[in-house]
Amino acid sequence: MRYINIIILSLILIFINGCSTKTVQNNNITTKTQIEDIDIEEDEFLDEFEEEMKLEEVYDPFAGYNRMMTTFNDNLYEYVISPTAKGYRAITHEEVRDSVDNFFNNLLFPVRFVNNLLQGKFQNVAEETGRFLINTTVGVLGLFDPAKSYFGLKQHNEDFGQTLGVYGVGSGPHIVLPFLGPSNLRDMISMYPDSMINPIDSSNKIDYKITDEYGETLLLKAYNQVNNVAIGKDEYKILKKDAVDLYPYLRDVYEQYREKQIKE
Repeated sequence: MRYINIIILSLILIFINGCSTKTVQNNNITTKTQIEDIDIEEDEFLDEFEEEMKLEEVYDPFAGYNRMMTTFNDNLYEYVISPTAKGYRAITHEEVRDSVDNFFNNLLFPVRFVNNLLQGKFQNVAEETGRFLINTTVGVLGLFDPAKSYFGLKQHNEDFGQTLGVYGVGSGPHIVLPFLGPSNLRDMISMYPDSMINPIDSSNKIDYKITDEYGETLLLKAYNQVNNVAIGKDEYKILKKDAVDLYPYLRDVYEQYREKQIKE
């Protein structure tokens, strides 16, 4: 009887030990499966992340040239344009600077008119026409802006680059232009048709223009740029404060800004 009890007890212990081993094995299998599932999820996440990064990469075949030209333009601004604008601001009254800005904006009416028309923005065309007539007459050749202050007519800046963008033409590779700054292939090519109706450009094909001399055209554009900086349109320094790497930062800001303009 004593031996029978020992045998029964031994069998019970063997059974319990077998169940415990099986449970541990099952737990190990479950844990291993969970780890494998986590690894798979991590791999899928990394794959999606890498794919997203690839989609966000910018096509920039002229990056080397663009960096060099960005440095040139930055130095030009810091050591020539900005100091000149400060000196100009010191010797001119604010109202004079505003009148100069109004004058140049009024001159560029044909560019805005044609591109608004090409884009089918007929309300803008009507407002631009009204602005030009009022500011050229009541506003003394555009020196003042009564169209905005008295009639609430807003200016609608459109150029041929935006017009092409509206019709689905892509921007193409980014290109930094000397003196002019960030641009792209579409916008660079679009400068030519705009120049044909720009009264400030000596090469235009219309009678409504200031000068026939290329040198005078450059001086007028340079003066307009200095005046813009002097009256507070100095967004460049504000942009630079947030730039870790100046060239790609300015490139991305420009491309995003142009896309926004096209969608408006």
